[in-house]
Amino acid sequence: AVGSCRRRRLAPLNEDNGRFLLLAALIAAYLSAGATVFSALESPSEAAAQLRWNRTLHNFSRIFNISLPELRAFLRSYEAAMAAGIRVDALRPRWDFPGAFYFVGTVVSTIGFGMTTPATVAGKVFLIVYGLFGCAGTILFFNLFLERIISLLAFIMKACYERQLRRSGLLPPNFRKGPAVSGVGSLVGWKPSVYHVMLILGIFAIALSCCASAMYTAVEGWNYVDSLYYCFVTFSTIGFGDLVSNQNAVYQHQGLYRFGNFMFILMGVCCIYSLFNVISIVIKQILNWVLKKFECRCCPKCHKSSTRLSRRNAITPGARLRRHNVARDAEGQYDSDTEGRRLSGEMISMRELTASSKVSLAILQKQLSETANGYPRNVCINTRQNGFSAGVGALAIMNNRLAETSDSR
Repeated sequence: AVGSCRRRRLAPLNEDNGRFLLLAALIAAYLSAGATVFSALESPSEAAAQLRWNRTLHNFSRIFNISLPELRAFLRSYEAAMAAGIRVDALRPRWDFPGAFYFVGTVVSTIGFGMTTPATVAGKVFLIVYGLFGCAGTILFFNLFLERIISLLAFIMKACYERQLRRSGLLPPNFRKGPAVSGVGSLVGWKPSVYHVMLILGIFAIALSCCASAMYTAVEGWNYVDSLYYCFVTFSTIGFGDLVSNQNAVYQHQGLYRFGNFMFILMGVCCIYSLFNVISIVIKQILNWVLKKFECRCCPKCHKSSTRLSRRNAITPGARLRRHNVARDAEGQYDSDTEGRRLSGEMISMRELTASSKVSLAILQKQLSETANGYPRNVCINTRQNGFSAGVGALAIMNNRLAETSDSR
């Protein structure tokens, strides 16, 4: 039964594939639930608006003696004008330098409001090439921002943690002045909690959104809920385009407002990007917890065997290191009595227990040596792994700098 479980773990559906499939199923369920809720909330309003529009259209056609086909042709021309950026009220130019700069900013940040789009073939072709490198560079900028904001939070949280330890008497007052201490490495092996980082980033994102919403409410004339909605849609790079800031022709203190709008969008996108990555790490931990709960439940025989062995008041075969066949061959052949007892699941031989202790002692000595020399805890022992074994992008940054992620790998 144990062998069959081991073969199941070596099957193509390993932990990474299981996590991927579980996340795909959860996302599908999440999308279905969201579609159900939004359909229930918005469908009646859409039907009522369509009914009101049809009534208005027929009344306008009857009162002004205009046929419905002619009226619909005029409305199609108006829709085409709106798509080209033409409005009844005076608006700011879309393709002057400030307007074009606003457009390329929404392109490379993947916000994509859609209120401005290139109309020429040359502009569309240039956008493809421009967006390819611009989006890649902006994602790199977001990752570097994430790395630095996590390092800053780790420095601040570590300083607070050291102060707490000094107040409790667990650290001497001159702990930082030791020869082995340098900069942020004052506590070897200490890493900030992913939940504390998520809380701090969440508070900062909420405060930033509230301040930006107050500015948009005062300048654009929106209500506060619409301003909060615009902040989330923009900062999360969803960018529906139903509300777009800085589109009027003239503002009071226009230069100051444009600068504030740019800074709020830049800081908001960076902060929400970092928060999304921290939340994704928490989701990954939840998936790992779910996979551990379902581990070996697909194999009832293995589960019953492990339950039977756990009731014995003896050293079980699970205590020995099955992967170290070299140590097993070095000890030689066991006698028949010892081998029979070992295979029966009741106990292991003293030779095997001694070999396991030697291996554990060697690993412990290696860890103590690495800690004394300042090496991180998660240094990979297998040097044959390639450069992508630790992950790339935002997940690798979070795994290297947060406690729960590095311990769970």
